[in-house]
Amino acid sequence: MSISSPKPDKKYTYADYLSWPSEERWEIINGVPSLMSPAPLTEHQRILGELFVPLALYFKDKKCRVFPAPFDVRLPKGDEKDEEISSVVQPDIVVVCDPNKLDERGCKGAPDLVVEILSSSTAKKDLNEKFNLYEQSKIRQYWVVFPKFQVIDIYSLDESGQYEKTKSFSSGEQISSELFPGLEIDLDAIFSE
Repeated sequence: MSISSPKPDKKYTYADYLSWPSEERWEIINGVPSLMSPAPLTEHQRILGELFVPLALYFKDKKCRVFPAPFDVRLPKGDEKDEEISSVVQPDIVVVCDPNKLDERGCKGAPDLVVEILSSSTAKKDLNEKFNLYEQSKIRQYWVVFPKFQVIDIYSLDESGQYEKTKSFSSGEQISSELFPGLEIDLDAIFSE
């Protein structure tokens, strides 16, 4: 059974999400479901791999764990039960430093870092709905990858809990992050074909 026609007046939860067909990929943001594209484009997947490998190597002997999509991130608003959570997303890359947030279904609670690689079909959602959700959920850093422009913007939570664009990196530069000292990723390697 497919839910390709969700009811506009109904708010959906993680319990609903678990009952949907496994061959369909969905996200729910504040109770509103959206069907994800069937499969990302080759360039998207290449960039994902080029970013994932140096992140995985950097965190290899550290307590943080790195996960590529599909990987469920459940973002509760408070202490609601798992099945009552109304936001479940699958960022392209997730870094979780608190092992207590990890379980057999993915991550419950705010990861430390999420990465989204923009495409024409996801840009609006990634830059608006997900941006706001990640900020409200207190995800410490959000990396937004713009493949067309070969740029990665890094947003970090400021002292007031709002995202502030802390850096913008482009080809020829090395990504670094105040959150993860010593992490350096060569953008030419990320964007070269």
